[in-house]
Amino acid sequence: MPARADVENLLRELTPQVLGAVVRRYGDFDSAEDAVQEALLAAVTQWADDGVPQDPRGWLIRVASRRMIDQYRSEEARRRREELAAAQQPSDARVAQAADGDVSADHDDTLTLLFLCCHPVLTPGSAIPLTLRAVGGLTTAEIARAFMIPEGTMAQRVSRAKQRIKASDIPFQMPAGDDHAKRLDSVLHVLYLIFNEGYTASAGTSLSRADLTAEAIRLARMLHSRAPEEAEVAGLLALMLLTDARRAARTDDEGWLVPLSEQRRELWDHAQIEEGITLLTRTLGTAPTGLYQVQAAIAAVHDEAPSTDDTDWPQIVALYEVLEQVSPGPMVTLNRAAAVAMVHGPRAGLALLGTLDDDERMVQTHRLEAVRGHLLELAGDERAAREAYQKAAKMTASIPEQHYLTLKAARLGAADQGA
Repeated sequence: MPARADVENLLRELTPQVLGAVVRRYGDFDSAEDAVQEALLAAVTQWADDGVPQDPRGWLIRVASRRMIDQYRSEEARRRREELAAAQQPSDARVAQAADGDVSADHDDTLTLLFLCCHPVLTPGSAIPLTLRAVGGLTTAEIARAFMIPEGTMAQRVSRAKQRIKASDIPFQMPAGDDHAKRLDSVLHVLYLIFNEGYTASAGTSLSRADLTAEAIRLARMLHSRAPEEAEVAGLLALMLLTDARRAARTDDEGWLVPLSEQRRELWDHAQIEEGITLLTRTLGTAPTGLYQVQAAIAAVHDEAPSTDDTDWPQIVALYEVLEQVSPGPMVTLNRAAAVAMVHGPRAGLALLGTLDDDERMVQTHRLEAVRGHLLELAGDERAAREAYQKAAKMTASIPEQHYLTLKAARLGAADQGA
């Protein structure tokens, strides 16, 4: 029998593909999401006992389709949809035919689903969380942490977005022309957030989630193949490749976090780095510089350096200054402060970091205190550094990050007692 973890990993991979197929078939996003969730629950139970079927995606589509038909038939007040469903799918045989035909495993609707969730009828603040749920498979809590807002507020946003999609009767198809351009920024932001959650999971026992990073890269490749002339699409794909290339060196043999300065760079995926740099080189200068291109350039400077000490930190500071002009925000300032400390000293970095103390968005993340602890440690203020590390450890739900920050604080405490 397959391990439960293996089944759950497979289901996470298939969920957006199945949801896309069901939405395309029936056109009701909200009901389709509920039906797919029921199919996933059935799969967890049945596959653990009976084994994974030969065509798991088709199995999920058939079960979700039956749930949709049952729902249509049971709701008297929605007779029009019931009649439409009956006309389209009057029997289980036709459901099976749909799963094996126009919604077969050879047809991946994930990218279309991605653009549907980013329709202009939704504000970016609603479209992006909805897409992270539907395509990225993130929980509401994970999305709330990414946006640095309370979970209840995020749940309301997702619910309103689903209702707006339902009321607007949006066709399930890839947009073209101006419609495509209007949705592209939100699509790129979603892929960026999915990748970030995969690269550094906001909660749990693992530092990263390879399923999310792989899916984000896969979708970015698909998007790039459709629009190779889009500089920011290429920039985002380059950023993902250049960042993900370090994955093998980010944890030790026990799965604990290894900071960039201590990573064994020979473990980095240099073929992936070369691919990312090639993409970036082709992109820069072909269009106005965007935020993903700048971040990819920063990642490239890190990846090309033989060590932390040999990194071109002044260039990184300059790139962060450009990034603050292109896309200002607290996380950009946070990262610039860390880079400034490497060029002008930790006190200069701490002064810049202090400008974020009154930013309410930073209340939802541990990263401000984690960076503060690092810079205080560099400045020789071990007691204050220890307090910052301890505070950061209490704020994160990631076990590897908790372990790393707690260990840093403990070592500074031991050194303080030894002195």
